[in-house]
Order: sequence, then structure tokens, then C-alpha cells
Amino acid sequence: MRLGIWVFSILLFSALIAEIEAQEIERRHRTERISGSAGDVLEDDPVGRLKVFVYELPSKYNKKILQKDQRCLNHMFAAEIFMHRFLLSSPVRTLNPEEADWFYTPVYTTCDLTPNGLPLPFKSPRMMRSAIQLISSNWPYWNRTEGADHFFVVPHDFGACFHYQEEKAIERGILHLLSRATLVQTFGQRNHVCLKDGSITIPPYAPPQKMQAHLIPPDTPRSIFVYFRGLFYDVGNDPEGGYYARGARASVWENFKDNPLFDISTEHPTTYYEDMQRAIFCLCPLGWAPWSPRLVEAVVFGCIPVIIADDIVLPFADAIPWEDIGVFVAEKDVPNLDTILTSISPDVILRKQRLLANPSMKQAMLFPQPAQSGDAFHQVLNGLARKLPHDESLYLKPGEKLLNWTAGPVGDLKPW
Repeated sequence: MRLGIWVFSILLFSALIAEIEAQEIERRHRTERISGSAGDVLEDDPVGRLKVFVYELPSKYNKKILQKDQRCLNHMFAAEIFMHRFLLSSPVRTLNPEEADWFYTPVYTTCDLTPNGLPLPFKSPRMMRSAIQLISSNWPYWNRTEGADHFFVVPHDFGACFHYQEEKAIERGILHLLSRATLVQTFGQRNHVCLKDGSITIPPYAPPQKMQAHLIPPDTPRSIFVYFRGLFYDVGNDPEGGYYARGARASVWENFKDNPLFDISTEHPTTYYEDMQRAIFCLCPLGWAPWSPRLVEAVVFGCIPVIIADDIVLPFADAIPWEDIGVFVAEKDVPNLDTILTSISPDVILRKQRLLANPSMKQAMLFPQPAQSGDAFHQVLNGLARKLPHDESLYLKPGEKLLNWTAGPVGDLKPW
């Protein structure tokens, strides 16, 4: 019976590919404009709409940390470094803090890596506290609002909760001193203690030049139906199984490891980027956190992202029409993934592909060097500009204090 279903699936897939290619020949040079407010927002120019003052901190908070480990420039948390570099030369930067709309504190809290390249967040709270103590002592601007007109880039797994295990992150909560600031972070999940109202969710860093070097001709047939490379189990950190990815990745493997429509494996081939460009659907399941660079890679390579992460808040969701370009599958529905994807009509697939082919969509997901119009740097600025003007209620009365500087775990209070 199972063999018969797979044979039928292959025949269905072959017919689907033929129909998509036939329709695509007619529309070869068309890319669909992003309709409505989403397209307009993506193409917004933030220059002239806000001014940002960049605090000049001692290099121990940023440049010296990077000098010790250049790997920080290439990992998926590198947005904090490149955002700093971008702002230093951006036309929105002002050297006069009195005219600033926003204040930025450049602290590289993820640049403490294990030999395997994973960030250790345990010093991050003390480092951030130290930086805030410094700016609040040396400049008057923090104390006017206790950070309400300040933004921080916190690209950890669970943002400013500063822990890579969700239970511990929830237990810690967001660093109290950042409770009034705007957080720019990769982590996004609705109704979660590590995502506060007003945060700006950004894509993780994926190296633009590396991806550019692996581009293949755009008319290459997409002969892979579903593609995924990555872990299904994390035996080292979750030996009993079921906790990692809330069991969603394990379910993908157990249900579809032998399904010919699914090209899935733990192996990471040298043709990984090329393979994504030959695939129709790319799985983007949660891991320890709901987000991953696969989302960026899928969009850049025109592979329809299949998002398996309940309640995820996606990057620049007020500008990118995720419902139109992706497919959302509830974690509980993973066993039905083959049925869900094969039931999507060729017309719907083609429309998603044409939207993904829009250059502005790809650009919004990247942090290129140098910066380019409409890229992720500019989308962050657009998000900050849309929060202006600041409400007068953010400014404290003389002598008014809202933050408790001794709140949080005792270990966070030690000097950094």
C-alpha cells in the first residue's frame, strides 16, 4: 500500500513539475510586484525620517572582543556587529545627541564562542549591565527615559533573555534594565516572555557574498520537491528525544525519511545552496529556537519556505507578506506534510515563486557589505522610524525612577 502511494506521489510530482514549467515558460520574465502596503513599506527610504546617535564605548565592549575571535563575523548572530558598522557611516547617524531620535549602544554580546562556534551567553547580562551603567553615568540621555528612546541589537537564541535553553531563558526573562528599550532581535514568538511588545524581529545573518557565489542560472528546473539538511535529533543536548524542536524535526524524519518526494538528510553537502535553488519547497522547522538561517536562504534562493514553528514572529512581518510567499504548517500536522504540500496547486506555487523572485524581497533579508538600498539594515531603520515621534509619556519627571537596578539573578549583578 505504501509503495503504491509513493508511486502515485511521484507521478503527481512529475505532472506538477511539467505544469509549472509550462506555465513558467509563458511568464519567464515576469516577477510579481509585492502588492499593497507591504511593497510600499519594503521600498521605504529611512534617510531623513530619523536620526541615530551612536554611543562611543570603550573597545572592550565591541572591537576588542571581535579581535579575539574573527569567527564572530560569519556566524548567524553577526547582525550585531554589522549593524554597528553600518550605523557608523550611515546618513541617519548624528554626532549631536541633542537632535537624536534614537540612541544605539554597540555591545557584542554574542561574540563569546565555544570551539564549535556556538555563543556562550553567560557573561552577556553582566556585559550589557556594565554598558548601560556607563552610558547612564557619562551621558544624560538614558536617564531622561530609562532607555525608552534607546535600541539594542540582541541576536541570541532567545534575545535579551540571554540563554540558549528555552526553559532557562523563560526563567531568566528579559534583562530588567532593557525593559523600556526597543530590542532588535532574531527571536520572535507570540506570547513569549522573551519577546516584548515593540521589538523589531530581524533575520539572522547569512553571508551574502557566499550565497552570491553559489547562484545557478535562474531557469534551472526545480526538480526537488521538498528539501532539508540539518539535525533531526540533538542527542548531545536532548538524549531522550522529544524536547529538541518540540519533536517536529523527529516527526519529519520518522514520517518521510523513505518518501521519494522528500530530499532530507543530516548531511550538509557542498552543493547545499545549489540544491535549494533546485527545490520547490524548503523546510524551515524550529530547532532549539523557532528561527534559523534556512528562512533567509530559502527566500534568497527562491525556494518556498515551509515554516514549521507554532506562533513564530517572522522578520519584518509588517513589510514582508509571509503568508503569500511561504507555507505554514502546524507542528502537530507534520505527519501530514506530504498531503499538505502536494495539495497546493501549480498556480499558487507559481505565484509564491514570482513573489520570491522580486529583488526587494531578497534584499530585505540580507545584511550586505557595503549596505544597499532596501536591505535588512534599512528595514531596521524603517521599523524605528515608524515608531516616531516618541510619546511624551516616555520622558520621566525629574527624580522619577522606574527601573530596579538590583532586579534579576544575583550572578548578573557581579561586575563585568
